Amino acid sequence: MNQTSRWMLILCNQREAFSFLLFLATSHVLFHSSFGATKSTPTFKPIKLDCSDDSFIQDDTTRTSLEALFSSLRSKALRSNSGSGAIGSGPGAIYGSFLCQSDLSYEDCRTCIHMAAANLLQSCSSSSSSASSRRGAIWINCCQLHYSDRNIHGVAGINGFNLASLHEETNSMKPIEQVSKPTKAVNYLRRLMDAPQPTAASDGAGDGKKSSSGAMPIMISILAVVLAGTSLYCIYCWRWRKRNAIRRAQIENLRPLPSSDLPLMDLSTIQAATNNFSEENKLGEGGFGPVYRGVLCGGNEVAIKRLSAKSRQGAVEFRNEVELIAKLQHRNLVRLLGFCAGKDEKLLIYEYLPNRSLDSYLFDPSKRCQLDWKKRHQIIAGIARGLLYLHEDSLLKVIHRDLKASNVLLDNKMNPKISDFGMAKIFEGEENEVTTGKVVGTLGYMAPEYAIQGIFSVKSDVFSFGVLLLEILSGERNGGSYLHQHGHTLVKHAWQLWTRDRSTEFMDPLLGDSYPKNEACRCIHVGLLCVQENPEDRPTMSSAVLMLRSDQTPLSPPSEPPSYARSKTPELQMSPIMFSTSTGTQTVNEVTITLVEPR
Repeated sequence: MNQTSRWMLILCNQREAFSFLLFLATSHVLFHSSFGATKSTPTFKPIKLDCSDDSFIQDDTTRTSLEALFSSLRSKALRSNSGSGAIGSGPGAIYGSFLCQSDLSYEDCRTCIHMAAANLLQSCSSSSSSASSRRGAIWINCCQLHYSDRNIHGVAGINGFNLASLHEETNSMKPIEQVSKPTKAVNYLRRLMDAPQPTAASDGAGDGKKSSSGAMPIMISILAVVLAGTSLYCIYCWRWRKRNAIRRAQIENLRPLPSSDLPLMDLSTIQAATNNFSEENKLGEGGFGPVYRGVLCGGNEVAIKRLSAKSRQGAVEFRNEVELIAKLQHRNLVRLLGFCAGKDEKLLIYEYLPNRSLDSYLFDPSKRCQLDWKKRHQIIAGIARGLLYLHEDSLLKVIHRDLKASNVLLDNKMNPKISDFGMAKIFEGEENEVTTGKVVGTLGYMAPEYAIQGIFSVKSDVFSFGVLLLEILSGERNGGSYLHQHGHTLVKHAWQLWTRDRSTEFMDPLLGDSYPKNEACRCIHVGLLCVQENPEDRPTMSSAVLMLRSDQTPLSPPSEPPSYARSKTPELQMSPIMFSTSTGTQTVNEVTITLVEPR
């Protein structure tokens, strides 16, 4: 156990090593308890018994003396597997000796001697007659007991027996197997000491051997399981260390990018800006790591995402976001000001947006009233322009793959800025769609072809935009709570009202009558076009922007949005991601931190 502990501390970190040692300790207890379960009370079977022909003079005290002698020997058996004693002195003394199998417990030795004594008393000292044999001996498969009117233990021999006296005493005993030479006596005692420990069995003197051999397969099986578990755990720890080394190497290899707009900042500068990452400056916590508010030397406020090098996730997303956002510049995309890639600290420095994310307003009844129609329409149009830039106007064709309310930040004028590009995918050349076996994103915003088949394209972002547009108009979340309350999704509810020419009922009641009905219905119509089940039927973002901007652009009737069950979607690993919140408030973004590399 000690050697294994040292190896595990070398191969694994403290948490992994502790888990393994707990597993090993459990296996150790299981092994001993299972092996111990195979042990039961031994079965004692007499082998030889004999009483001498000559008897004591009939005396009522003789049997009482024998009982006292045997009681004394039984007491000694609780402390030793061999011993001797005597009752009385002079010519009337009675001597006794016993020997138990070496691996027999003291309690079992006492039980065996008790059985031997009972047999001797019954056979050599009849209670019906006062006459008792002067000498008696019994051999049981686990022990032996002698008594005599002569001192049979005057000289110390093997385990307290004087073999010469034993040989002399047994010469007169018939039909006990006589031991003619000391060597034979030694062999007999050795056989007794080396005999396998007997266990409960149904028949025969060989039951102990049979039970012992039956325990061996159980011992071997448990040892094999422990050994296999140890090996698998060592392999797991080795692979974990290897993957962690790759993650570290990915970050260690980051170099300052050639763009002058994205400098590599010193860790000391960031520590000074955040007061050494104090709790007072902490904006929130996410799967990427904590987010802090900082003030640089020039007085500029920044938001700093912190990723520890020991984190199991986020290294790839860190590199992806640094390399991607550095090449993207648009007023509706969050701006990355710099990064820090030290040995133990990985940091992303963004512009600070005091109004936090859209969901903190949209889904909070006390704050949603601040989003009047003008602001909502402004936010919808800004998000559309940001997506259009990613899909068509930037040097790279970028699929965001996780557009939702919590990934849209608001500046001090409530202008939207799309953020969190850790899972974004760059399309190369004429590539239009990609199929992946690892689906990432958030249920409720995911296009059906992506959620079910793993196919994503620019039309996947269009679907997410359509869901977000409908959420902004209604003030409701297209999630499980809405489905549970109303029996259908928010998207399905919008389509049903549109088909009945009751679209205005879909609008947020907090807006009252302050919005233009035609413009609101047109926005709902565009949203329904974006969430159609067939990707080819959905408009591109350039078409969506044009439809929102001009009421002269004709709109085709939307088809029914998809109705796929949540159980059909691939299992997603959910972990909270957050970018910017105010003190005491946290924005949760349920995503899977997995990146699909470009082909």
